[in-house]
Amino acid sequence: MTRQTRQISWIKAARKDFERFPTTVQTICLTALTIAAEGGKADIAKPFKGHGSGVFEIAVRWQGNAFRIIYGVSLGEELWVVHVFQKKSTQGIRTPLYEVELVKSRIHQLKEMLG
Repeated sequence: MTRQTRQISWIKAARKDFERFPTTVQTICLTALTIAAEGGKADIAKPFKGHGSGVFEIAVRWQGNAFRIIYGVSLGEELWVVHVFQKKSTQGIRTPLYEVELVKSRIHQLKEMLG
């Protein structure tokens, strides 16, 4: 039985932000995204609350920093990376509202684009 691997697509701004991540963090994140593309869920991925099923967050702590990738598995045929950011903690573990709003906006635009 061959495994069906979905294509990983990126919103352009998310890809640019990802390229600014340290190489080690990029490698960890790409491994987690590959697991998702193959139909699994990496240990460092969890549902992104408030966005229904199919939207996940990859969380990586590295050298005292927190890095996040938000991706959707229920957006068309591909796995879409919709937002990438380095979390600057001003509110403990909560994701800042402007980051959450950006994710919401990008998912909405993507759903419209994919029809």
